Amino acid sequence: QVRLVESGGGLVQAGDSLRLSCVASGIIFSYDVMGWYRQAPGKEREYVALITRSGDTNYPDSVKGRFTISRDAAKSTIYLQMNSLKPEDTAVYYCNTIPAKEAWGQGTQVTVSS
Repeated sequence: QVRLVESGGGLVQAGDSLRLSCVASGIIFSYDVMGWYRQAPGKEREYVALITRSGDTNYPDSVKGRFTISRDAAKSTIYLQMNSLKPEDTAVYYCNTIPAKEAWGQGTQVTVSS
């Protein structure tokens, strides 16, 4: 059974760092592209990082140079290292395939205070 479980969020100040984790049981070997998304209050969900099976990564301009995605296949886990956090990064963060094909997990809340 596929299950996505995100963790690692929290309340931080602008400029701080966080590392999010997503255990992607049952699917990490099944898809070519995995990624992280986020959804801020009143906004649509958007992708913030992707990683391919071969390890290539991609980011939108809004987080490029600050966020880094990685994965540990042995642990079925995908990570998102977030540095130099900004208040506009405040959102619930989710992982899923790209495009999203699996049921969403509960996400993990990231709140960045100014």
